[in-house]
Amino acid sequence: MRTSKIVGLIFGAFAVIIAFGLLVAGVGLLVASGTQRDADGYFTSSTFSLASEGHAITSEDIALDAGPWDTWPGDLLDVRIDVSASAAGEVFVGIGPTSDVDAYLDGVAHDTVTSLDRNPDSVRYDPSTGGAPPSPPGDVDFWAVSADGAPPVSMAWEPEAGDWTIVIMNADGAAGVAVDASAAARSDLVIPIGVGLIVVGFLLGAGGTALLVWGASRDRDRLEGSVDAAQPSTAGSVAVGSGRYPALLEGSLDPGLTRWMWLVKWFLAIPHMIVLVFLWVAFAVLTFVAFFAILFTGRYPRGIFEFNVGVLRWSWRVGFYAFSAIGTDAYPPFTLAETDYPARFDVAYPERLSRGLVLVKSWLLAIPHLIIVGILTSGVIWWTFDSAGNGRAVEVGGGLIGILVLIAGLALLFTGRYPQGLYDLIIGLNRWVFRVAAYVALMRDEYPPFRLDMGSTEPPVDPAPSAPSTDSGA
Repeated sequence: MRTSKIVGLIFGAFAVIIAFGLLVAGVGLLVASGTQRDADGYFTSSTFSLASEGHAITSEDIALDAGPWDTWPGDLLDVRIDVSASAAGEVFVGIGPTSDVDAYLDGVAHDTVTSLDRNPDSVRYDPSTGGAPPSPPGDVDFWAVSADGAPPVSMAWEPEAGDWTIVIMNADGAAGVAVDASAAARSDLVIPIGVGLIVVGFLLGAGGTALLVWGASRDRDRLEGSVDAAQPSTAGSVAVGSGRYPALLEGSLDPGLTRWMWLVKWFLAIPHMIVLVFLWVAFAVLTFVAFFAILFTGRYPRGIFEFNVGVLRWSWRVGFYAFSAIGTDAYPPFTLAETDYPARFDVAYPERLSRGLVLVKSWLLAIPHLIIVGILTSGVIWWTFDSAGNGRAVEVGGGLIGILVLIAGLALLFTGRYPQGLYDLIIGLNRWVFRVAAYVALMRDEYPPFRLDMGSTEPPVDPAPSAPSTDSGA
């Protein structure tokens, strides 16, 4: 596969993902505009219960920048603060310059809201100690907007550039403020922004899809890469129906491994891991595309198949070098193609795939294997609960493969040799993981065996059964 097509697949995958996000955001804005606005066109937040034993509840500093066109935010956005209940009767709500509010509340006991969680009752404050304010809030004149009276009280504001603070107090300035409050906002740009996001999403999605189609197409007039021209793909050599799973994973242990180099291989492999992040994004998107291709045609597009196998192959080389086996000191090549490297991976291309199995094999049928792979690669996870009944996941260990590789590395460090039996076990475990990866990525219909095929090479192919003799004997 040419480098230009690999780049096209990566950029196409990212474009499709971004386009999908833009489309979802655009549709969401249009739906919200039609269903979640009140009669005045405002989007309203949840109602939060706010309380302070002091004389005021304030927001943190709200810094608004006018921007280069001097239009933000007042010309684009309207804000409303609603107080629906107050324990003390009449309430005051105001927005003023932060410097004036700080001077007014200097030495006054009050609480500043620092966090509003999704749960309206979970509000965090930064308390300030002191006494009473010098005068009721309605007697000072620095407020940009204010409202007072018996709830419900609403205060509308057209934001202006500057530093602002929202203040809620009892109208007489007395201590003990307890209110139910919410915020609302409206803008005439909601619908235009939603439509714009949808248009850009469609255009970007069309461009990304075109890149994916071009990148996944096969070159019919040339062999794909000089390596492929010199050395045929091993996919054809992965025996099918012979007792061997049609995904090949092998790794040749380097007899001259450096004692200490495995300690820094993870660092040396960082350039590969950066590239693999982009390749795996493309892998995920292309597998999604392949799902629909298999569902409607029963075939896995050959170009997508070769790219996805190449990503798995690249991942195995890096893992074999740096952290999944540390079996060689040879630096992995930056290529998707098969090369003369101690670690090999390939999958036999299926001419036909089941349209029905594609709906269930990667998530439902694969569950037993995914549990095992999780233990092999990610350790054991269990839930712990605190006294309040809140649970959290706790992961123990770095996965069986990681633990065994660490043991092998320590043995190499102190003895200068990699235990052969341990190496065979590690390769067998990785072989299990990559067989499942090929199955989950929809590359084969054959169910991965619950079998640990240890050793650096795949198990030998079972000989074909001989035909029964027709000689009746003399």
